[in-house]
Amino acid sequence: GPGPFLRPCPAHCRGAGGAARQGPPAGRGEPPPAPGAPPELVGGGSPLPAHLCFQKQVCDDIGRRLTVLGDAWAQGKLSAPVRKRMSLLVQELQQQHWDAADEIHRSLMVDHVNEVSQWLVGVKRLIAETRSLPAAEPAAATDGSARAGPGPEDP
Repeated sequence: GPGPFLRPCPAHCRGAGGAARQGPPAGRGEPPPAPGAPPELVGGGSPLPAHLCFQKQVCDDIGRRLTVLGDAWAQGKLSAPVRKRMSLLVQELQQQHWDAADEIHRSLMVDHVNEVSQWLVGVKRLIAETRSLPAAEPAAATDGSARAGPGPEDP
């Protein structure tokens, strides 16, 4: 498979016009908004509040960077140590261990900067965004994952 990746965007951003999904919408008959489209054209014609527009831009950026990560993983371009640390980072995120995930992110930046520089900023922002989600929505990033259980997993 493509590796243990989270969805490109936290759930609270997917509500902003559903813009976090990659590629054209399946069978909806409407083209995706142009890359430079003003906020009014995103989300069915109703203007987005400024903070949601900003969140959408943040989420789109995270999504683009995670796509780069996913492609590199799928094409075998990532070294074993980077793959191993990213697998651990995903597990920490799924268990909402934000500080542990952030530590792994920092170690990747220090030890493998050339390999991770194109996409690690997206991982950093994903950690920050998911950390800031209300506590009432745990595991928003793991729903639909076959491996995600209700409690911590034993390795």
